[in-house]
Amino acid sequence: SRSVTPPDSCTMSMRKAAGLLGQRLGLLGQTSSSQGTAVFSEMGSMGAGAGVEQVRHASNQAVKLRIRAITNIGKITKAMKMVAASKMRNAQVAVTTSRGIVDPFIRLFGDHPAITAPKMTSVAITSDRGLCGGLNSSIAKYTRALLKMNETAGENVVEQNLVAIGDKGRSQLNRTHEHLFKLSIADTYKVRVTFGQASMIAEELLKTNPDVVQVLYNKFGSAISFKPTISTVLMPEFMEKQSMEASGSKLDAYEMEASAERNDTLQDLAEFQLASVLYNAMLENNCSEHASRMTAMENSSKNAGEILGRLTVMYNRKRQASITTELIEIIAGASALMG
Repeated sequence: SRSVTPPDSCTMSMRKAAGLLGQRLGLLGQTSSSQGTAVFSEMGSMGAGAGVEQVRHASNQAVKLRIRAITNIGKITKAMKMVAASKMRNAQVAVTTSRGIVDPFIRLFGDHPAITAPKMTSVAITSDRGLCGGLNSSIAKYTRALLKMNETAGENVVEQNLVAIGDKGRSQLNRTHEHLFKLSIADTYKVRVTFGQASMIAEELLKTNPDVVQVLYNKFGSAISFKPTISTVLMPEFMEKQSMEASGSKLDAYEMEASAERNDTLQDLAEFQLASVLYNAMLENNCSEHASRMTAMENSSKNAGEILGRLTVMYNRKRQASITTELIEIIAGASALMG
């Protein structure tokens, strides 16, 4: 058999296409088949055409793998959104109940977020898990601002202590205010939050003998609305001082049987108020966490869908381009052999 040398105008891809045409389709008879086999065996020593084909195939495979990964991520985010929505509905009931415990204290003693005292304790309540938007970052930001305000209060504030409830708040605040940390509590939301749990935390806080306790948390408003809030708890000495002011407590409207019991009564009320505020704050923040996670997962699912659409269009275009190129190469190779 004699070998046929393709024209100089034919590219290496045409040579390969011609060989494939002669080997697989058998359209040119025995003579043309032997010519195609000769050309194909010549191309066996040339890896450029095969390299182009491998690159094209690898590019399509990479896009296909990305499509599969984004699809799986979308399924996970949709499932997390439904779980967060279910937990939020249950948490709303507990939040409504806990507000009935805290509101009477606000009406009785008032609210004094700007008060300063020699010994201040700030409690930052955050979540233990992430994937809930900027919920924890906002609490960390407001806590830093509050600590800075207390530092600039001058001689009114002698000592500051910092307590973090939730692992995310501890990790963020520990970078800048490690020297102020007195207590860090994590894994509080693995089980249902109870008043007994809040009372144990309040007991640990009282061991530091604070004058004023400021609790920072996210107050739940709706599924898309929650705002950082400060609740202030005064110890008996500062309760007495605030009662002298016009915006002070209304405790004097109630009669006590013995004046000697006033200090004990104020101490009991302060301890109970601290436990109640912590209980309400933990429930409020927990409900806000579920709402924020539901919104974050909804946005993630939407973004995954948009990315999936773009990748699908890209994959289809690459696939169509590959098919068109192969058809052009086959036709060009056949024309070269028959010419």
